[in-house]
Amino acid sequence: MIYEFANYSLDLARRELRCDGQSIHVEPQTFDVLLYLVTHHERVVSKDDLIAAVWHSRIVSESTLSSSIATVRKAVGDSSETQRFIRTVPRKGFRFVGDVIQRGNDQAPPESASARPPAKPDLLLPDKPSVAVLAFKNLSDDVAQEYFVEGVVEDITIALSQFSQLFVVARSSSFTYKGRDVDVRQVGRELGVRYVLEGSLRKTADHIRLAVHLIDSLTAAHLWATHFDGTLDQVFDLQDEVTSGVVNVIAPKIERAEIQRAKRKPPGSLGSYDYYLHGVANSYQDTREASDRALHFFEKAIELDPDFAAAYGMAALCYVERWWKHWTLDRHKEVAEAAKFVSRAAELGRDDAVALSAAGMALGLIVRDLGQAVVLLDRSLSLNPNLAASWLRSAWVRLFFGQFDLAIDHASRAIRLSPLDPLLVGMQTVIAFAHFCAERYDEAVAWSERALREQPTFTPALRVLVASNASRDQMDSARRGLARLRELNAVTPISEGQFPFQEPKYSARYSAALRKAGFDG
Repeated sequence: MIYEFANYSLDLARRELRCDGQSIHVEPQTFDVLLYLVTHHERVVSKDDLIAAVWHSRIVSESTLSSSIATVRKAVGDSSETQRFIRTVPRKGFRFVGDVIQRGNDQAPPESASARPPAKPDLLLPDKPSVAVLAFKNLSDDVAQEYFVEGVVEDITIALSQFSQLFVVARSSSFTYKGRDVDVRQVGRELGVRYVLEGSLRKTADHIRLAVHLIDSLTAAHLWATHFDGTLDQVFDLQDEVTSGVVNVIAPKIERAEIQRAKRKPPGSLGSYDYYLHGVANSYQDTREASDRALHFFEKAIELDPDFAAAYGMAALCYVERWWKHWTLDRHKEVAEAAKFVSRAAELGRDDAVALSAAGMALGLIVRDLGQAVVLLDRSLSLNPNLAASWLRSAWVRLFFGQFDLAIDHASRAIRLSPLDPLLVGMQTVIAFAHFCAERYDEAVAWSERALREQPTFTPALRVLVASNASRDQMDSARRGLARLRELNAVTPISEGQFPFQEPKYSARYSAALRKAGFDG
């Protein structure tokens, strides 16, 4: 294949750049960068795109990338001032703006036009992570299983579409590749997606196995793979199992992959969603410094995109963590700040499950409007019943609302949906706290200890453990827990209004148990 622009030609077969028919010496990496820009001239190419395609996602410094672009420009008589061929798009990347003519190489065997599908123009990647669920392959001889495979794909596509942070290509577009052997990189370019989900079904006797793969379309790297097994008489149960299992792994997997991508970007090129991802990454860390950084990043995301509903909700959640871990310095001021974030998240995120659930938790625990918090959380759960974080946030609000068994049920749903979640320690702690409030102290101790095995420095779980042991008169255990809290500088004076229970008697019981163990003295 030869690409021509102005008086230049780029010969892919010979890996040669020519000007007026004369060969120009370029290093292999320079050729690759130029080739990528030319073959993607229909769109802006991000720095991440170039790093993935040319450097295979290795860490590349900003100066190395800038030097490489400068070398490519020099090879085609261009410069950063004239930008005749390679134009810099601020904060987005680069675009090859020369008129490109593509023709077959004379040395290549001719190919019938009717033997290949018409070329599709490459699409720009959207600002948020994007995914296409391709038609799964039926590798069995039983064509009757085709309906089952298609049903699984449709359910997964619909369930993923409920995640507002994902751009999901419609089934009608992704199914155009059904029955074709295509490269995922081609699919990514033609559908404008970064991630592709593929799958296949095999049937032997009455047994079915579904294999699923999540692939980065820029690098063709496999990010995750698994399989599901069942029998023919369980196909509908298996369909639900596959949908739930895939969706609740893929969404966090993509988020983690996007966080790593954002971390590789130089600070000056970060966009609103990149700042949001940095905030999410810091929110998973159990330190005051990380919480401060998370709030800073969410505020930067809002500064760049004032309509970013989820960023407002997550910013409000930072104040929940500060209150819960006794990091609040000026409660009156922080309640007012949290209330502002909650208001904007609820206003902008009417159809955003993340924004609503985060705002609902902050509204209940910080602003202390538990009734309205339940309304926001119920809407979040109806928008996306597969979002584990929403079930967790609902569990906390139900706890303080006095619905202890419902709190346990919602936290258990969160664990079932995402058993390896970074928020697992919170799921286990709210179950422990609900058992404490229901005076089931043995269960409260067991769940507190489980949470502390997950994260030994999680002080909310440690406090519930201390209170539960004191309530069942296991004072030696309670005092050991109190000593650990002192080591973590997490023993603070108790005030009766500290906990936002709808009924004050539960707050009084919890405070009394902590005092019995030695708090405030």
